Amino acid sequence: MNHVVIVCCLTIAVGGLSSAWPAPAEVTEELEARLARVSSSHPRLFFTDAKTAALKAKIDGDILLSAAYGHLLAGADAVFATEPVKREKEGKRLLAVSRTCLRRVSYLAFAYRITENEEYLRRAEREMLAAAAFDDWNPSHFLDVAEMTAALAIGYDWLFNSLAADARNTIRDAIVDKGLETSMKGGGWVMTTNNWNQVCHGGLTLGALALFEDEPELSKRVIARAIKYVPRAMDEYEPDGVYPEGPSYWLYGTTYNVLMIAALESVLGSDFGLASAEGFLKTPEFYLHATGPTGLFFNFADCGFRSGPAPAMHWFAQRRNDPTLLWREKATLEQLAVETPSATDGGDRMLPLLLAWGQPVREATAPRTLHWKGDGPVPVAMLRSAWQDDATYMGVKGGSPSANHGHMDIGSFVLDMKGVRWAVDLGMEAYHALEARGLDLWNRRQESERWTVFRLNNHSHNTLVIDGQLQRVEGNARITRFSDDPGRPFAVVDMTSAYEGQVDRARRGVRLMGDAVLIQDEVAAPNRAVSIRWAMATRAEVTIAEDGGAVLRQDGQTVSLRVLAPANARLTVRDIENPPREFDSKNPNTRMVGFEALIPAATTETWGVLLEPDAPSDTPPTLDALDAW
Repeated sequence: MNHVVIVCCLTIAVGGLSSAWPAPAEVTEELEARLARVSSSHPRLFFTDAKTAALKAKIDGDILLSAAYGHLLAGADAVFATEPVKREKEGKRLLAVSRTCLRRVSYLAFAYRITENEEYLRRAEREMLAAAAFDDWNPSHFLDVAEMTAALAIGYDWLFNSLAADARNTIRDAIVDKGLETSMKGGGWVMTTNNWNQVCHGGLTLGALALFEDEPELSKRVIARAIKYVPRAMDEYEPDGVYPEGPSYWLYGTTYNVLMIAALESVLGSDFGLASAEGFLKTPEFYLHATGPTGLFFNFADCGFRSGPAPAMHWFAQRRNDPTLLWREKATLEQLAVETPSATDGGDRMLPLLLAWGQPVREATAPRTLHWKGDGPVPVAMLRSAWQDDATYMGVKGGSPSANHGHMDIGSFVLDMKGVRWAVDLGMEAYHALEARGLDLWNRRQESERWTVFRLNNHSHNTLVIDGQLQRVEGNARITRFSDDPGRPFAVVDMTSAYEGQVDRARRGVRLMGDAVLIQDEVAAPNRAVSIRWAMATRAEVTIAEDGGAVLRQDGQTVSLRVLAPANARLTVRDIENPPREFDSKNPNTRMVGFEALIPAATTETWGVLLEPDAPSDTPPTLDALDAW
């Protein structure tokens, strides 16, 4: 990838405090030349009026894109039942308001461009003027500024020729004063490597491109800074495309990254080498494989359970000419077709971009690869028996709890079988509720209050707990062995560093055996005996069988679980609906099935747990050493 390499630093005073941050990057010759050729005509972001007819034909030519367009129109119509946004914060965030504004404006502006119905235009204008009248867009939480800038930039550009002159000037001034100029004060988002980098630079780039002819020097600085520093976040995808913050944040960060690249290409005719980053081009495979046959995410870190359409996947499918990347999108658009938007629903604020980038979804075929592993800051592996909805699927992860939005979930797994999610990750904990209690949620040190939250520590995850202790924050587990051999797919995670000082060695292997799954652990005790808990969270009803195994029942389906080793293991079931602390969220209808066993001092033991889609097989597999897999 071609990075813009410029070293420059400036110290400024903010609020009476001295704060060092990188000055806006110098404008390169290529950027200067391309900006000099920017036309003053609008619209220019993503698609011009000249391309609208082709866009309409594309939508009309695909039944699922047509359904998505119908959903968008219904969402735009629902906005008329609401009042424009108000500056109402939730705790320290205005983010929900910014996102609501972006959804409303993008839906209404897109609807106007396709239908030319002036009611959409005037309602979008009211929405933007309401946001423009805010005292500020909450720069102390800069994501709020970035998303509001994106909202008004899209509306300003797409509706430019039809907005009332006074409204157009007011909206433009708000983008400049509350967005672009405010960003010149800098902040940690400028150089960070997480989603804040992508969202903030992406949203601001839209603002700069939308009004470049009126603020050329300011816009140049914003765009040049984005081109320089977004690669810091894009480097996190290396080498294989894994997004360290999980698939939910993949949707957030990657979509804004794509938004920025697509905007640069549509206005300037170049992405300045950004999209050529190898890990970034591979990342759609991560997102594709991180969704199980049930439609649920492998939801490690601060991740939700599922999501709707992913506009970025359409962009990647077009970029790589690979319709298999849209295999999952077919199902999400089918679901969208039967949903009716309400005036207050969250909606997908990027849905108009899905239509702009959308590929013929009906042509999507099953991916060629069943099993996938990605290395990087947070390595993961996903195995599946097929791409059908009732296939067996398992995801397992390594990495470190110290990763941004990370949990103590090293070695944790999820499991789909027979169309049901059997092994669950409880998911993220609501930020605002914990922050309102004064909990130090974003401190990831070992003794941080963060790790007292049940959903965030290893006591709630499908992994090991040794002598009741937490995993080590500084640990960094790697996937040391992986096979995508159709007859013997497996992955092995070396978890030792996550349990430093607790055991001498800890490794976990997961293996797909037809439609069954084997979870095998090898643990070496130090010069003292250790007590180890093996557990799996599930929403199934669990019955302990006479033979010591368990039968799990959920949604009319049944699977069996049995412990192959240790021989004396005794399964128990513990209700985790009500976690130990009052600030923990409840986990309705959720329990942990597992066992505890003692490993004598200075010995190594192998444990194995087998989950099968039907009754236990007569001949269970032998537990070969992980090195022999």
